[in-house]
Amino acid sequence: MRLSLLDRSRTRAGEDDAAGLTHTVERAVRAQRLGYDRFWVAEHHAVPGIASGAPAVLLAAIGARTSVIRLGSGGVMLPNHQPLVVAEQFLVLAGLHPGRVDLGVGRSVGFTPPVRRALRREADRPDTFADDVAELRGYLEGTGTVTARPALDEQVPLHLLATGHGIEVAAHLGLPVVVGGPVLGGPDIAERLRRYRREFRPHRASVPTVTVALDVLVADTDQEARDLALPEVWALARSRRTGVFEALEPVEQVRDARWDEQDRRRVDAGLDAVLAGSAATVRRRLEELVERVGADEVLASGSTFDRDALAASDAGLASLLR
Repeated sequence: MRLSLLDRSRTRAGEDDAAGLTHTVERAVRAQRLGYDRFWVAEHHAVPGIASGAPAVLLAAIGARTSVIRLGSGGVMLPNHQPLVVAEQFLVLAGLHPGRVDLGVGRSVGFTPPVRRALRREADRPDTFADDVAELRGYLEGTGTVTARPALDEQVPLHLLATGHGIEVAAHLGLPVVVGGPVLGGPDIAERLRRYRREFRPHRASVPTVTVALDVLVADTDQEARDLALPEVWALARSRRTGVFEALEPVEQVRDARWDEQDRRRVDAGLDAVLAGSAATVRRRLEELVERVGADEVLASGSTFDRDALAASDAGLASLLR
């Protein structure tokens, strides 16, 4: 089974946004040294706690500092872009870093109405996602209505991040699927993925492939790992109250904050959703998940305020699955 990391370029209290970008590149360098298969970055626009909204630019910087680890987007939000432009960006990346570039695409749009307006996302715009993905693939494969440049001998693998009926779209188009968040936690996810495999329509000899994306943090004890998860979970809980996804704060600062009963319920639920624990706990829960859904790849997306603790977690996770 493949093991990969997703880094959202989270910012931290007391640091500027540029530090979040620098840390993403440094984390990718460590991930290569630890033997991870792939390093993914994400697209989030105008979110205070996230430094990068430009996956292709960030992957170019990571590619310049690494040599063998695959570079992926988890993902480019295709409704925000023209398919030709996305194809050109990732073909340039593949030209600069041959054999290392993957393109994951999703359908989510801006986090808030002002962001959606800034992205020119009209509320009544028709859903053309499946057609846009097919058009994008044509440009990547050199079969589109125009030839995207650079024209390369290699293919840039395309992955589909599943939200809503995205699993069915991936099966129809013969694409690997990435499943995370509420979709992964749904009671029917195992059956939906079995149906994905049954209904998969191969494209150029493609085979059904499932990546599961979830927050994973490893520490010496289960409680220490849950503590590491607290800053991210707290930021998400606060965002539901304030509408602002804030920078990560130290665990002690989070514990000293004023919590009401609603905050506590949200934090407890958030912590329960994170796969956080000792090495033995994480191994057991990962094995159960992989067996239940038949995953081919685990995409770990955990984050915390303490950079050294996060580096230790990445090392602990890498050692579990080798």
